[in-house]
Amino acid sequence: MEIADILRDPAGYAAQNRDIPPTLKAAAQRLCWEYNRTAPDDARTRRDILEKLLGTCHPLTFIEPDFHCDYGFNIHTHGLTVINYNCVILDTSPVHIGAGAFIAPGVCLSCAGHSLDPAQRSEGISTSKPIRLEDNVWIGANAVVCGGVTIGSGSVIGAGSVVTHDIPAGVVAAGVPCRPIRAISESDRIHPDQPAF
Repeated sequence: MEIADILRDPAGYAAQNRDIPPTLKAAAQRLCWEYNRTAPDDARTRRDILEKLLGTCHPLTFIEPDFHCDYGFNIHTHGLTVINYNCVILDTSPVHIGAGAFIAPGVCLSCAGHSLDPAQRSEGISTSKPIRLEDNVWIGANAVVCGGVTIGSGSVIGAGSVVTHDIPAGVVAAGVPCRPIRAISESDRIHPDQPAF
């Protein structure tokens, strides 16, 4: 099995870092560098770069610079995706982002991990598990989503949360570690007759 295929494994992996060819990461680093230097109104260039960078790039994918990722080919957007400033996606395993995703500034989606054993860690033994955001997920500013996590459809993750376990659908969840707080209900709707200010 090729190294790139191991990185795409939907179950994740444990591996020796030095076995991963640096050229895989170099291509993504170059594309991120180019993307982060585009003019704010240069939508065509941004679209072209995203289509080269991401494994699956839905036409309604919008990412504000600065954006950084490990490989790019493991990131898959499946509908409207809005990623705000300074997002980092460590896509050492597949990251699937469902339609209607809103990802606030400073969010980190990290598939990557390391051995807890210090000797193994210093030898470069790393782990990786996939991340899945189902449809209509909103992740608040500066939240961290760890590898192996699925966030259920329609859920909201509070700002600054650290998500280490799956979150069910239709809830507000927050904290360190992140836990469901309550269900999202009709009372959360903003009605058109409410003043904006």
